[in-house]
Amino acid sequence: MYDGPVIDPHHHLWDLRMGKHHWLMPADNAVTALGGLEKLRRNYLVEDYVRDSAGHNVVGTVHIEALWQYGDALGETRWLETLDKSKGVAVRYVGAAPLGTAQAADVITRQAAFDRLVGIRGVLSYHPDPKKCFVQRPDIAYDKDWRRDVGLIGEAGLHLELMMYPYQGQAVFDLAQTFPKLQIIVNHCASPIDRDAEGLQRWRDALKLISSRPNIALKISNPGAYDPQWTPESIRMVVDDCLNAFGTERAMFGTDFPVADLQMTFGQIYGNFKSASAHLGDKAQRALFHDNAVRFYRM
Repeated sequence: MYDGPVIDPHHHLWDLRMGKHHWLMPADNAVTALGGLEKLRRNYLVEDYVRDSAGHNVVGTVHIEALWQYGDALGETRWLETLDKSKGVAVRYVGAAPLGTAQAADVITRQAAFDRLVGIRGVLSYHPDPKKCFVQRPDIAYDKDWRRDVGLIGEAGLHLELMMYPYQGQAVFDLAQTFPKLQIIVNHCASPIDRDAEGLQRWRDALKLISSRPNIALKISNPGAYDPQWTPESIRMVVDDCLNAFGTERAMFGTDFPVADLQMTFGQIYGNFKSASAHLGDKAQRALFHDNAVRFYRM
């Protein structure tokens, strides 16, 4: 089993006392595409991450924007700058910007001025079932204003981070083809949300398609998402299919904590990763757990 250093390239922090994460405080106790959120309605700060990651040799982490209050994307980055970095937590950031709006250009420029910020995240996750949607439009990736701002991300020296479902495979491929010099990093295994045979094939087809573009990399993060009946075998299947598509040089393991805590503990996530990759050589394992994240997030 892998016992070397770990970079976690995907996690979130929040302080609910600040009132900035409205999605975690719905007045009507609504559920979302993630399911019930009760377990997440607690502060999750540096000390909480350090506690949960104890024993896994995590030497550095990347903070991914956590749907901070709309219209104040820079506020989250400024807050992150105030946090303790001595434990290696949140030493790089992927921030937010209102892509497709008149404000995006200014926000992208100002985000890029923070040395620790290396990317901007966009969300494309549209599903035929409205209850599973993170966005309201299936065609965001083709919107001319949204694409204009994607171009600005690359010009600012940042990469584009993407949440997607398999339904957006063609759109992500087309986006990567349009911006061949832009590094794109797809989150959460490209979200195998539909777990029947047809849905899994749709996901595998999307993985194969997007992996054919050399400027796309994949985070194998939150591997139990959308699979309430996960088993070590089902996690191994997800890992194997991701690596079959992207190989060990364009993929990396990440937690998506604390969101992933809806399905499994921190220890279970890395335990499953270590088990699923145990047959790989030392170099490949270190690439997946550490070296690729160092490279992609300029650590």
